[in-house]
Amino acid sequence: MRARAGLSIQFQITSVLPGLIVFDNVLLALQARDTLWDLAILRARRRPVERAVGLLADFRLASRADTVAGTLSGGKRKTLAVALALLRQPRVLLLDEPTEGVWVGVIHEIVSRLKQMVWDMAIVIVEQHLELALELADYAYVLARGRLALEGTSHALRNDSRLLRSLAP
Repeated sequence: MRARAGLSIQFQITSVLPGLIVFDNVLLALQARDTLWDLAILRARRRPVERAVGLLADFRLASRADTVAGTLSGGKRKTLAVALALLRQPRVLLLDEPTEGVWVGVIHEIVSRLKQMVWDMAIVIVEQHLELALELADYAYVLARGRLALEGTSHALRNDSRLLRSLAP
């Protein structure tokens, strides 16, 4: 229902189907918006397969297409989860800690993919990795100890001397 409404969510806890291979995770996510009629037509099945192959290449997961998703490293599972959230081309994308527990090299890869794929959608991101959040956001709210500490454009916040003071204990 959410997918058909144009909403996609990637929770902090990685939401992939661990018993399925990576390719099947992607294929199922691609078909989330399809109706039963669409799924029954043979021509409609070919298009998602082609998109799945392309998406796996975009997120550097093609070599792991036949890997059971539950056996992927934490970083690759996160990458897959973000890919699944993006591939539905939502109007609104909610990301909760998309890089939590991920190796720094994978963080930059996820950010790069997000920047390439987020054309016409609103993104709400909860992220403790401040540089990443400011790199992705046009406008940001900074919370400290559960309260709004600062808000503004990412550019303005980067240059705001109060930013680091607001985060200090």
